[in-house]
Amino acid sequence: MNKAQQKFLQRFLTYITVEKSSSLLTVNNYERDINSFSEFLVTRFGESFQWKQVGALDIRAYLAELNKQDYARRTIARRISALRSFYKYMVRENILEYNPFAKVKSPKLEKKLPVFLEELEINELLEQPPKEGLGLRDQAILELLYATGCRVSELVGITLERLDLSNQFVLLLGKGNKERIVPLGNTCCQAIKRYYPIRSQLMLKYNAPAHESVFVNSLGGPLTDRSVRRILDKYITQLAVSKKVSPHTIRHTFATHLLDHGADLRAVQELLGHANLSTTQIYTHVTTERITSVYRKNHPRA
Repeated sequence: MNKAQQKFLQRFLTYITVEKSSSLLTVNNYERDINSFSEFLVTRFGESFQWKQVGALDIRAYLAELNKQDYARRTIARRISALRSFYKYMVRENILEYNPFAKVKSPKLEKKLPVFLEELEINELLEQPPKEGLGLRDQAILELLYATGCRVSELVGITLERLDLSNQFVLLLGKGNKERIVPLGNTCCQAIKRYYPIRSQLMLKYNAPAHESVFVNSLGGPLTDRSVRRILDKYITQLAVSKKVSPHTIRHTFATHLLDHGADLRAVQELLGHANLSTTQIYTHVTTERITSVYRKNHPRA
């Protein structure tokens, strides 16, 4: 990509970072997807290509190339979305006159129902950590994930001032820097209280630089997303469930169990921090499918 076209891309990435408050992961995905398209344009027009050269035939050729390389539908849909946003920005900034991706349809995606744990399975998972040392930290992490349905990025971002154990709530910082208050159950609060002395001991023992992160690693420093995933993987292996379980699975479990027990869909939307109700509605499909399955297995005339 030549410098002139690179400049437009960098301006767009700054725009979604600053004005749209996009996460670093989102910004990196956009950059990677747009760079992929630019590599295709180089093969088509040469190093001196310009974004404004792109027309319907070029987009069709690009999609044909992605299909030829057997990319998944979800990947193709993501790339189209990134390019549509990029070109929309350039039109908005009067860099281009029109968006050639405006009418490009994304491939239809199969709606996969989220994987979740049954109540017996999540209870068994919560019993896995040892009742001492770092096991108390792990217990608090698992309890908090299940009690709030928070994302891992939200969990590692919790600071001491955001956690109010006396009033039993946590202030989570979600996507787009949007904050939401989520209540905590008594079991979760007790697990965190048991863990706090371990946090202090580790920071003191390893002379860790002062920080406000609630969850720490074995040396007293702030815990990372990757570490949380490793912790969960360890206990899932011990549990030996056949499902593929990630921290997001516990988020799905949180939502599914709330709806199973009669929670209002809009309340679940607020607790999860979903911008649109349609995102939350996937969990109603889960509960409906379970009810149907129970009916077919147990009703004499099913």
